[in-house]
Parts: sequence; C-alpha cells; structure tokens
Amino acid sequence: MTRPIWSGAITFGLVNVPIKLYSTVKRKTVRFNQLRKSDNCRIQLKKVCATDGIEVANQEIVKGYEISPDRYVVITDEDLAAISPATSHSIAIEDFVQLAQIDPLYYMQSYYLIPDKGAGKAYALLLAAMKKSQKVAIAKFVLRNKEYLSAIRPTGSVLSLSTMYFADEIIELKEFDSMPKDEVEPDERELKIALQLIESLSKDFEPGNYQDEYRRKIFAMIDTKAEGQTVVVEKPSETQKGKVIDLMAALEASLSAIKKNQSETKKPKQRKRTARAR
Repeated sequence: MTRPIWSGAITFGLVNVPIKLYSTVKRKTVRFNQLRKSDNCRIQLKKVCATDGIEVANQEIVKGYEISPDRYVVITDEDLAAISPATSHSIAIEDFVQLAQIDPLYYMQSYYLIPDKGAGKAYALLLAAMKKSQKVAIAKFVLRNKEYLSAIRPTGSVLSLSTMYFADEIIELKEFDSMPKDEVEPDERELKIALQLIESLSKDFEPGNYQDEYRRKIFAMIDTKAEGQTVVVEKPSETQKGKVIDLMAALEASLSAIKKNQSETKKPKQRKRTARAR
C-alpha cells in the first residue's frame, strides 16, 4: 500500500484544500554491493581522518564549510535550526502561469496531490478551474526542512506537483566555452530532408513503448550467473569517432531506411500453403 510522504493543504487566496503528497515513481535502480574479490566478503566503508588515518566515531563528527584550502567554518545543528524555514504544512500558491512558459530544465521530481478527508469539493473546484484556465500554479512549500519551488498542474483526474530548481541553479549557456559563436544557417535541401525524417518518426507518445533494456539485460545476466552458466560477452559495435560524414547522404540514407522498414511492416503476412495429399 502506497503511503503519503507529506500531508498539508494547498492554499490560494482564502481557499484551503487539505491534501496528501505521494511519490509518482517507483525507482528501479540496480544496486550492487562491494565485496572482497578473494571470498566475496562484504566491504564496509569507515570514516577516517584524512590527516592521521584514525577512524572517527559519529558523535565526534561536525559539519564544516570550506572557505579556503584547509580552512573551515564549523556549522552546528543549532545554527541550522535558527535559519531553517518555518515548519509549515501548506503549499502556498503564489502565481498562475502558462505551462509552455516553464522550461523542462527546471523540473526535479514529481508527486501526486491526493485530496484528504473532507476536501473533495474544494479539491474538485481547484482541479476544474485549473483545467478550464489551462494554467499551472507556482507555489512554495517546505519538505524535510528544505524549501522547494514547485509547479502544480492537472494530471488526469488529480493534481500533480513537480519540485523545481531555482533560477540561480540553472547553468546558463554563456558559461560553456564550446558554444558556437556564429549561428550556422542550414542548407535548404538538408533542412527539407531533416523535416521529412522527423515527420516519418513522429507518433503519439506512449510511455509503455520505451523499456529500460540495460536493466533487463543486467537481471538476465544475474539469473544466468546465479544458475552457474557462462555469460557470453557481446562484442561492442565499432564506432566511427571523429569521422566527417556527408550530412546530406546520411539524411537521405536514414529516411530511405525508415521508409523501407515501415513498408515491410505494413505488408500483409502471407499464409503458408500446405500441400494436399494425393
């Protein structure tokens, strides 16, 4: 049974909508343990002093911020408590904006906002109003002693919340040395073929069509090794790193291959004829 990770209320104006916050994902990261090669003994990491190599107990460890090489300002839990955002159980909506105005670069993690007991009417009203206006709510709230900027939007029959990065956390393009200085105008013929290539690959987005093949292969390999079988190592495909290609030829070849594949997919399957016994 999925449990809420936070409970509180959405507030906008004088309206208060009690909700519960649920994660939208079940992470399926493959985790490995570190073992000693000789006997598969589990490895434990110890906290040691970088100066004398002596192990340090947890109660002797404090937080420090490096202000210059080997110079630290020690920060206590009391210091942090004094400036921590006030504990609040409200998601305070500050603005409503167009979804298209939010660059996906700002999104971090998403959650479902499910109405709490007695909040059905107010929740339904907010959901309907946001669908009608086609606007996204920008709000702030505190989760685990950290203040988050967030975007609230309708997702099917419920509201969802996506935590966001603040503007000063996004790296600006001018900070990259390798950015092209002059804008290159594409060749008209190449652009036309590229647009045809995009159109030939265009379809409705269906999330279920995309699977984590690497994770599937990892578990298949684990099963094979657990059964004592030998794992056959696939030879990696040779890459053409740094090779200058004919862009037009590559585009035309890509489009031709896609059309051929689509044509073969649409061909009706021929039934096998069985010879009549004479």
